[in-house]
Amino acid sequence: MNCAVDFSAAQLHEIYGANCFSDSEMRARLPKSVYKEVKEVQEGAKPLTLAVAEVVASAMKDWAIDKGATHYTHWFQPLTGSTAEKHDSFISPLPDGKVMMEFSGKELIKGEPDASSFPSGGLRATFEARGYTAWDTTSPAFVREDESGVTLCIPTAFVSYNGEALDKKVPLLRSMDALNAQALRVLKTLGVDAGKVTPTIGPEQEYFLIQRELYDKRSDLMLSGRTVFGTMPAKGQEMDDHYFGNIKEKAAAFMSELNYELWKLGISAKTQHNEVAPNQFELAPIFDSANVATDRNQLVMASMEKIAARHGMVALLHEKPFAGVNGSGKHNNWSMSTDTGLNLLEPGASPEDNANFLLFLVAVIKAVDVYADLLRATASNSGNDHRLGANEAPPAIISIFLGEQLESILESLSEGKPVQSATGETLEIGMTSLPDLPKDLTDRNRTSPFAFTGNKFEFRMVPSSASIAGPNTALNTAVAEILSDFADRLEKASDIKAEIAAIVKETYKAHKRVIFNGNGYSDEWVEEAEKRGLPNIKSTIEAIPVYEGSPSVELFGKHGVFSKEELESRVEIYLEKYSMQINVEAKIMVEMAEKQIYAAAARYGKALSETILKAKEAVASFNTGVYEKTMMKLSENVNGLMETVEELKALIAKAGDEEDVKKAASLFRNEVFAKMGEVREYGDALEEIIPKDEWPFPTYEDLLFRL
Repeated sequence: MNCAVDFSAAQLHEIYGANCFSDSEMRARLPKSVYKEVKEVQEGAKPLTLAVAEVVASAMKDWAIDKGATHYTHWFQPLTGSTAEKHDSFISPLPDGKVMMEFSGKELIKGEPDASSFPSGGLRATFEARGYTAWDTTSPAFVREDESGVTLCIPTAFVSYNGEALDKKVPLLRSMDALNAQALRVLKTLGVDAGKVTPTIGPEQEYFLIQRELYDKRSDLMLSGRTVFGTMPAKGQEMDDHYFGNIKEKAAAFMSELNYELWKLGISAKTQHNEVAPNQFELAPIFDSANVATDRNQLVMASMEKIAARHGMVALLHEKPFAGVNGSGKHNNWSMSTDTGLNLLEPGASPEDNANFLLFLVAVIKAVDVYADLLRATASNSGNDHRLGANEAPPAIISIFLGEQLESILESLSEGKPVQSATGETLEIGMTSLPDLPKDLTDRNRTSPFAFTGNKFEFRMVPSSASIAGPNTALNTAVAEILSDFADRLEKASDIKAEIAAIVKETYKAHKRVIFNGNGYSDEWVEEAEKRGLPNIKSTIEAIPVYEGSPSVELFGKHGVFSKEELESRVEIYLEKYSMQINVEAKIMVEMAEKQIYAAAARYGKALSETILKAKEAVASFNTGVYEKTMMKLSENVNGLMETVEELKALIAKAGDEEDVKKAASLFRNEVFAKMGEVREYGDALEEIIPKDEWPFPTYEDLLFRL
């Protein structure tokens, strides 16, 4: 079992990015002319030529071989939700029986994995196997070290033979192009010099750590990622002593090695701490461009699982591994930056910056209001259904937290009322500085799904196990659409300053219904949101069909992000995945009930019966009332468990036989999942009756308080 990695600050300087084919590595290894051309390709100014790719491939191969690599892979993100790869060796045989190490520009640019077994949602027939991976030049290649050796991993996009997106990377890159195009149109009218606008992301990752030996004794955790049975111990998270508390030595050792491995990959793991629930933790990185951040978050999750195993632990990324304590999410911090270093959501200190900031701010507000149901859909999976609206995560209702001061400023501007700055000046758009906006204006609101936090928005609904590509694809495209409308107006305006003021006032006034600074957990907010006309989409099966609705089809089609067919495929894939997950959980529940809980109850019942009989034989007047009462409770719950398990089995079969993917998902949600709740009540009641040393699998006390 590994201990914490021992390295100094000086060593950190040496190891940081050592396993990443970074910009500095390219600059050192490529001829100046080739390096310059690669940068132009990355910026979208030039297409990639085979001649340039050949030089890059040779340099990348030499670098990887220096690191010990024998194989390379096109590393991609199919619609399974995880990553995929096919390994090829650098070895090429020679006529004299020896070998040479080769890697061509063609092999760098394009790969051809079998596409027939990946989810396509009807885009491809099973027999249509051809698919292509294409090099994402803007995401650095890296080498991965594990027990299989050292492999050069090349981040790629994955498309079908006909060019349909079969992954999460292609739509994300398209959405980044859309946002860039529309933001540059707006900036040009504002007189801001910029050649490119990039959405930047900082995804905070929550997770649990548990002992491997305990995990191996729970088939529900092993096969589904969550516990389908389990009662809370006497102590849970109510004392708040775990949050930001002293990190246990074993967890700290894991974090130390995790940081070490991530830093070698050039991933800036910045912050780590205990989260609210016992044995729950969080890691936060520094911001990257959206596609790089997406790739690196996938690497973070994979690294957590790999390194936890080295320490005799398991990293759980499921949104709700344990009932009764907080689940895990992923806080998606989103902003927009120019290639000149300007954050478009930074309030700034000058009047011009204020006007630009307010323009982009209201663009986001409008995008979130207009496409709230789409954003909700991107945060949907079976695990998140346990969290959203459950007083531990943002509610299922999309709203924006701005803080009282910023809301007050926008409210006054929209009504044409004067706003006084901290120095007593009257604030007008583009005339004077906003009052103290570069500082923290307000307290944070952890109940808000979409919170402004100074110079970025934090989308707090993203599932912990999911790729951040989907939410950011939707967010990028939605904001691009609003900026497109703004650009149309500004390009025609004779007075830009007056037009900006008009856009800010009109947009805020029309979409302020989505602003809410209060307690998102309260019943009052649910009622208020309904009055405001905000959607309250409570489950995955309600959310996912939004993808194929007319507004989504029109939005994504206009900006070239998804075709109608690609959106329809996502609906089929995501609903089918939802059904499969519930199906697995339900079958595991049946198996654990029939093969483990029944047997434990029978053993305890037999022992209890024998105790009652022996007591009566020994002393006829012995009062066995307590034993008999326990026996009655045991019998009632065993019978209840047996009956509901049989009902659950019938519902599983019924849902499994349904061929229509939407109807099947509805059956799994409304019938199978609902019945699982009944089964769990009986199973958990039996856990409270049967002695702990006779219970057939580790309890919550074991899982949450032992590490």
